[in-house]
Amino acid sequence: MEQQELRALYAETVPYLLQWYDYNRRILPWREEPTPYHVWVSEIMLQQTRVEAVKGYYDRFLTRLPDIAALAAAEDEELLKLWEGLGYYNRVRNMQKAAHVIVEQHGGEMPADYEKLRALPGIGDYTAGAISSIAFGLPYPAVDGNVLRVMSRIACSEEDIAKEQTKKKLKEDLTTILPERVGDYNQSLMELGAVVCLPNGKPLCGQCPVVHLCRAFQAGREMQLPVKAAKKERRIEKRIVYLLSCDGRFLLHRRKPEGLLAGMWEFPNVLELEGISEGKVPEGTLAVTKRKKAKHIFSHVEWHMEGLWMEAEQSDGGVPERLIAMMCRLTGEKEPAAEEDGWIFASPEEIKEKYPMPSAFEAYCKEVYNENRNRL
Repeated sequence: MEQQELRALYAETVPYLLQWYDYNRRILPWREEPTPYHVWVSEIMLQQTRVEAVKGYYDRFLTRLPDIAALAAAEDEELLKLWEGLGYYNRVRNMQKAAHVIVEQHGGEMPADYEKLRALPGIGDYTAGAISSIAFGLPYPAVDGNVLRVMSRIACSEEDIAKEQTKKKLKEDLTTILPERVGDYNQSLMELGAVVCLPNGKPLCGQCPVVHLCRAFQAGREMQLPVKAAKKERRIEKRIVYLLSCDGRFLLHRRKPEGLLAGMWEFPNVLELEGISEGKVPEGTLAVTKRKKAKHIFSHVEWHMEGLWMEAEQSDGGVPERLIAMMCRLTGEKEPAAEEDGWIFASPEEIKEKYPMPSAFEAYCKEVYNENRNRL
């Protein structure tokens, strides 16, 4: 399809999508108060996360950190705890880095300028376009996976939507046809992709306001498009997770400040080793009282975990230190000289309320909480 014809086709969608959006859009808190900060927080949270899952996090986050200044001033542990369960923790770290820049260089207010937004840490083309158009009414597209899928089907395009060049070309085409209600139009495309022009399974073409314009539907190819290169297979890691308690408090380890799950607390764990005997830890010092298996999927790796539940009694003041030393030997971590070196015993209540734990350990956290309830 020639570029001029393609852009004319995209332009035809504008009135139909705006009318559909006016009557069919979901009522979401960030849409009801689309301030720059609210749009920013919601868009970052919605990356890799379903809308229904985000709602509770969004409310809690804004209650604790109601503005950019509060975000900039938040302690690292509080910030990670507020994000706990959303995953991809670099998202919220970059948000705080951007908040520092906004406070220092823009008087605490998000700049109403696409290029200045784009220059902030963690804000790419899509997020800058979303904030610019939704919060400020500036004429920029916001092209995410939903928009790429919708427009690829409308155009019956064979271009690989995983390629940056495909995304760049679509942004250029959409820029030429954006209406005055640019924020609503961008959101109508996102909404259509989220609830009608679905990514998995059969799209709901009978509910689509632009089905009469859709070249893929006319060709019977809506299930074959868009074209997207297959992702590389994830690496599988088998890990042992140690649930070690002493007088009802569980040993936690803080991860390194860089890399996967940087700075988060975790139950000590290690890549599975050969020769671990049933019912005992390698040193044979504590009997295992519970075992549990769990799986967690990251973008590039899967953890297949087996939990070893161990209990020790506080017989003298040196027990916690000896247990930490034992765990360091098991996991290959450096033995700490002080609590600040990344090891601590915490109660189930503290784990739940204070220490940010990755969702990778959700199954084990639940087991700890349930055990604690059973003892009360």
